Amino acid sequence: LRPLVGELMDLKRVRTPDQPDGIAAHGFRRAWAALVSGVDPTTLALRETALALTAVRLGGIDLDVLTQAGLPHERALQALRRGLDAATGSVDPTLRERLNQALAGLDGSTPHQPPPAFVERLVLQPRAGPTCANKARVVLPDGESHADHCYVVAVASVLVSPLFGADPTVPFVAALSHHFFNVVLPDAGDYGDRLLGEDVAPMVARITEQVLGTLPGPLAERVREARKILPHTDSPEARAFHAADTMDRVLEMEAHARAAGFTLRQALED
Repeated sequence: LRPLVGELMDLKRVRTPDQPDGIAAHGFRRAWAALVSGVDPTTLALRETALALTAVRLGGIDLDVLTQAGLPHERALQALRRGLDAATGSVDPTLRERLNQALAGLDGSTPHQPPPAFVERLVLQPRAGPTCANKARVVLPDGESHADHCYVVAVASVLVSPLFGADPTVPFVAALSHHFFNVVLPDAGDYGDRLLGEDVAPMVARITEQVLGTLPGPLAERVREARKILPHTDSPEARAFHAADTMDRVLEMEAHARAAGFTLRQALED
């Protein structure tokens, strides 16, 4: 799955005129709009994973674009299914079938509710590069946002869940919400957090509760319950989340290294 998760990273940087912040940020907005509109989180986890994997192969060509281009609904779904099939050769066969079913269930309707206000804060909040005591921060150009990171970790959590025997819904929801505190706190990196000392934990808890308070009651409880896995690695769901989170952090830096080392020969010959 490592190469496929690496390709998911690139959705942070695939942009269209309709989605200038990138496909991953668009998915983050879409996921939260669906959750506050009452979409079942299990349905959403599979649907968003299917859409993200389709975008790995088709980029910004999604159901809305194909419909605007004049394709009938069924023909558009067939095109998306070809994109999904082309991306999922390494995916667990049972999960692959569930993703195909989720894609087949797309009806083109949009959520009734807009995304919560905190979503745009996370779209605009950049992540810090690697930090270390008494060393200059590593600033990565065109860095990812917290929305980018949360969305890709959520999708990757679903992909790795079969490896741990995990229910994919819990790590998906936990991943979408695991940086709520950055709605207020800019990212100073791990070393910056350590410099805040004993003040950081109560600030994180306070901001997280404030953000949860903006969600509908039942959804807030569902998110709060999913977030219980975040400090642990003692369950399949927790391990799936932390595996995806770690892969994203490392492979994001690998993507920058790959871009910095790009040569003309790769494009013309490899």
